[in-house]
Amino acid sequence: MAEKKTSKAPRTFYIATGRRKTAVARVRVTEGKGVILINDRPVDQYFSEDKDRAAVLGPLKITDQANRVDVFVKTNGGGITGQAGAVSQGLARAMKTMFSPASEQKSRVFNNTTIIKGYQDEKKAREKAKAILAKPPAPVVPRVIGGPALLPPGTAPTAAPVSTDPVDIATGMIKKLRDSGYLTRDARMKERKKYGLRGARRGTQFSKR
Repeated sequence: MAEKKTSKAPRTFYIATGRRKTAVARVRVTEGKGVILINDRPVDQYFSEDKDRAAVLGPLKITDQANRVDVFVKTNGGGITGQAGAVSQGLARAMKTMFSPASEQKSRVFNNTTIIKGYQDEKKAREKAKAILAKPPAPVVPRVIGGPALLPPGTAPTAAPVSTDPVDIATGMIKKLRDSGYLTRDARMKERKKYGLRGARRGTQFSKR
């Protein structure tokens, strides 16, 4: 008697694409225990240099998710350093999608697998930008150089409250990724060679005779 095939447990993947130079990385992130596979190989085997591994693991370490998610990457094009940069940006974008609200996510379901990618309504984004620009600037509190901020008389300094709201935590995670530069596309490319020159800007050697 043939055994019945057990159905796979439902899983949710957050997908994103990263680019660096001519390298492209397609990243899938799901809840797990810290497995990272790049082209079906562990990250330590695929990237032999520490700087490339640090670039890949940077978005996970800054959000404290290194042992909480599994990462699966398919990358091609470019060289090793370019692929490391592409994986880093793709992973940061996938993490941003994971922490984003439902209104900024677009999901599709295949059998027991849910695929979620980032989605942004341009109309709402423009309205939000207009609201920020229309908001009056906050009053500037004078500050003594090398000393504490001046407070109005009769007020005592208080510690900033620590928020436990999941929305605030998610917003803080996205802010960490953005401030660290992992979400920004690195536009630097190799400059093309020019006609009549030996390189992009290197000219021919001058000969007096």
